[in-house]
This record gives sequence, structure tokens and C-alpha cells, in this order.
Amino acid sequence: MTLTLDQALSGISGILVTPYDARGDIAPDRLAPIVDRALNAGLHMPVVNGNTGEFYALTTSEACTMAREVVALVDGRAPVLAGVGRGLRDAVALARASSDAGATALMVHQPPDPFVAPRGVVDYLNAINDASGGLPMMLYLRNDTIGTRAIADLCAVPNVRGVKWATPNPLRLAEAIAACDPAITWVGGLAEVWAPVFYAVGARGFTSGLINVWPERSLAIHAALEAGDYRTANTLIAGMRAFEDIRAEEMNGTNVTGVKAALQATGHDCGPTRAPSAWPLTDDQKTRLAQFLTQNNLT
Repeated sequence: MTLTLDQALSGISGILVTPYDARGDIAPDRLAPIVDRALNAGLHMPVVNGNTGEFYALTTSEACTMAREVVALVDGRAPVLAGVGRGLRDAVALARASSDAGATALMVHQPPDPFVAPRGVVDYLNAINDASGGLPMMLYLRNDTIGTRAIADLCAVPNVRGVKWATPNPLRLAEAIAACDPAITWVGGLAEVWAPVFYAVGARGFTSGLINVWPERSLAIHAALEAGDYRTANTLIAGMRAFEDIRAEEMNGTNVTGVKAALQATGHDCGPTRAPSAWPLTDDQKTRLAQFLTQNNLT
């Protein structure tokens, strides 16, 4: 049975990679076995055009195509979260295209413009909401320095249903949860490693790039956290931490590199990453990745 959006938000938001072919063009069909395995493992919500999907390396036209193709690949088996962002007109166009494609909800990337006013982001969100015809939105918050009051203002925009909290500040997360509508779902946005910390202050669910490679481990971690079994969750996280450590190197510049290198090594070539992401892994990183894959019977 397909989950409701609220159920999916409190589960795992699996950030899919964007595959490229030999010419460097997007090749969404290469995602088919990755999506199938993740959904068969129990993934709650696939996410297209997230940062693990190299959103900022794609043209808006490519991102629109990825939204359409991923919704088609999922084929109603789960809710689909579609990332939108960049300049206002690009964000509006992508919101409209994602809605037309049949996405369940939008993940709104925090605007990267150097001159961002919190009240300007409210206007930005309202424009996206209008363009999508009122699709539910999850805010992607990577900078909490705007303060709790401003975060509450963003969460008060119509159709905001969730927040992907992607800053390593659980105390401010707790403040934000207390200041906002209790109907909003707060999602751990720093993947499995940070999930127990965020769960402890009231977040539910988490985002994951590991689902491209090892969805079964992500689902096991989620199940442990939902059961309040932090000991098991932390043990499971320790067993996949080497993978996340590689992804965090070079100022997080190997974040997608590690995932795509693991996919290549496991027979699911999705091409390289686009600059300015690092490609390929260094020899030392390749060695550690190979050890991780071998130790966990992933090759």
C-alpha cells in the first residue's frame, strides 16, 4: 500500500543520483534497477533533484526531465519528492513541471543567492506554491542562522508540511520544533550518521544517499530508531560510517563521488559526477571504498 505523504516524510527520503551516459548527458533509465531495489527494500520516498542528484550541476531543463522520468520509474509505488530551487523563475518553472509530472510534493532548496532576506524567502515560497498549484512542500534548511522566528515564518507559508533540517545544531532544531505548528514533520537532513541525535530532540525520518547502494541498511537503521532502540541504530550506523566518511571529505566534494563510485563497483554505472564535484576518488579513497563494499558483501 502506498504511504501517505506524512508517513513518507517520517520515513527515509532517499536522494537518488542523476545518471549520465558516455556523452555526459542525463540517462534516467539507468536508475531503474536502483529505484527497484530501494523500493523493494521498503524505501518510503524517493527524491529526485536533491543534492546527491547533483541538482546544482543540472540545467533547469535537465531537472524537469529528471522529475518526469523518476515519477514514471516509481510508477505509483511510493510518494515522490521533487527538488526545486535556484533563481525564482527557474524554481517556478521546475515547480510547475514537477507538478505536471505527478510529483507528490516539492523539496525547496534553500536559495543560494548571496543576498537572501528571510522575508524574501517567504515571497519565494509563496511563488513556488502558486506555480505548483498548491503541492505540499518540504523546506530544505541548510543555514539556521536566520533564527527561530524566521524559520517559524517560513513554516507558516501555506502547504509547508515538512522541514529537512541539514545543520548540525540539534538544540536550535528543538527550538524550531517548539515554535512551529506541531503538524509539521521535521526530517533529519544529514543522513544516517546524524539521525539518532535529531531523533532525540523530535525529528522523525532522515534523508539518505546510502539507499542508492545499500537501502537495506538504511531501512534497518530507520526501524531501530522508530523502535527507540538507539543502541542497535548506532551499531548499524557504525557499520556504514566508512562510506559516509569518504563522502564527507574534500569539503563534502566527494559526497556524490562516493555514491557513484560505489554504484560503478557494484555493477550499476551511473557515470561520473560533474565539476565542481570531485571525480574520480583518490587512490586512498578507492581502497577504503573497496574495503567497505567487500566487508559488507556489496560487491
